[in-house]
Amino acid sequence: MTAFEQIDGKLAVGGVPVDRLAERVGGTPFFAYDRRLLTERVRLLRDTLPSDLQLSYAVKANPMPAVVQHMSGLVDSFDVASALEMRTALDTTMPANRVSFAGPGKTDAELRQAVAAGVTIELESENEAARIATVGSALGLRPRVAVRVNPDFSVKGSGMRMGGGPQQFGVDAERVPALLKELAGTDLEVLGFHIFAGSQNLHAETICEAQRRTVELMLRLAGDAPEPVRYLNLGGGFGIPYTDRDKPLDLAAIGANLTELLRDEVRPRLPEARVVVELGRFLVGEAGVYVTRVVDRKVSRGKTYLVVDGGLHHQLAASGNFGQVIRRNYPIAVANRIDQEPAEQVTVVGCLCTPLDLLGDNVTLPEAGVGDLVVLYQAGAYGLTASPTAFLSHPAPVEVLL
Repeated sequence: MTAFEQIDGKLAVGGVPVDRLAERVGGTPFFAYDRRLLTERVRLLRDTLPSDLQLSYAVKANPMPAVVQHMSGLVDSFDVASALEMRTALDTTMPANRVSFAGPGKTDAELRQAVAAGVTIELESENEAARIATVGSALGLRPRVAVRVNPDFSVKGSGMRMGGGPQQFGVDAERVPALLKELAGTDLEVLGFHIFAGSQNLHAETICEAQRRTVELMLRLAGDAPEPVRYLNLGGGFGIPYTDRDKPLDLAAIGANLTELLRDEVRPRLPEARVVVELGRFLVGEAGVYVTRVVDRKVSRGKTYLVVDGGLHHQLAASGNFGQVIRRNYPIAVANRIDQEPAEQVTVVGCLCTPLDLLGDNVTLPEAGVGDLVVLYQAGAYGLTASPTAFLSHPAPVEVLL
């Protein structure tokens, strides 16, 4: 939050004060992303993580084409989760062989597009492997694949667990050796493995332990690979703070752990492997804000409400309805009074006709009224495209990258 500029007492994104930015955009609400902060976040990772570790951007975190274009000049590869995300990625300067396509339930049409494009398809099941082989034969092309593994361990402390136990994601680790033997009899180019155990984790030691177990599992499975392993995707899961109770991730500890793993375990045994960490939220989440305007101020039985023209239909996560078990407020401020001291306790609600549309519950802010601009921070990831934009048929917000 403090990384954003302040100009004349107002929040600024990309050097533009928020009130002027609202005029430039044409109104509120809108999302604004700061390219300087995106660049600085990648630089931080480059400075902290091993130099021979590559960065992959998970496009699903923020698929805005301008953001993806900017990231294409900063990271080493992209991971996509749909055909539209794949097309967005391929519209950039990123080579097709540095794009991976993950996710369960890929359709035959999506598989044909991916094989034709030459991207790496991360297998989610034995059935998907057979379908890809059929597509490759029909197109006269050799598909590039990696096996997504559902590990035999889980990661505690993750916002969303995506590995361990029964999962729709990946092939169970104990079934992978048999699958690799089957793949040896097909015309698939088997590059390596992908393991993504969980997301939004703020505990460095937990992430380090998961990385150690991930590498151990990958090295064990590599012995059954039909050809030399050239790709290891260790997943990500790096979290960002969303509430005042969250502490930032100790990135230095993770960097030291990865340096040791690559030096002592991976490089001696799999020297040809391109080793990747796949990050989404950690790359873009803190570089974005959601800006909405106060349209009404009311008092109901002693409680003051600021009613804004945005809401959960654009920023579902901030309402507490996207993964929170106990709702906690996202960082919130009055953007055009950013240098003023808090003066009152208010509840900020959106414009939707539902009590779920709650953006800030009993938050302490400078005194604000109709026309003031309220900003929600940590809005660069899983904002617009993770929200029910069609709910109650309000207009979609604008997105800008500055």
